Amino acid sequence: MKTWVILLVAIVSEVVATSALKASDGFTKLVPSVLVVVGYGLAFYLLSLTLKVMPVGIAYAIWAGLGIVLTAVIGWLFFQQRLDFAAFAGIALILAGVLVINVFSSTNGH
Repeated sequence: MKTWVILLVAIVSEVVATSALKASDGFTKLVPSVLVVVGYGLAFYLLSLTLKVMPVGIAYAIWAGLGIVLTAVIGWLFFQQRLDFAAFAGIALILAGVLVINVFSSTNGH
């Protein structure tokens, strides 16, 4: 359970850093630029901790899948980036993939 919490915090840190990257306006704004560096640093450190327990392929699939979904939602909510039907369908497929890994894979670190 602890590994999953660490992975989730790593994913959230990466999403915050990616969102701050957009807000940094090419690293011309100080606070978002600092959030980028701190967020990515924390995200990769925490991801490295999960890799002590979880296979890299599984951890990265969950990291990437949930990161994509959360980043798309943040873009939609805070940056007024539109999502069409194809985007929603793709996001649903990504979530389905993460769910399949977590429910049916015997290599997911449970």
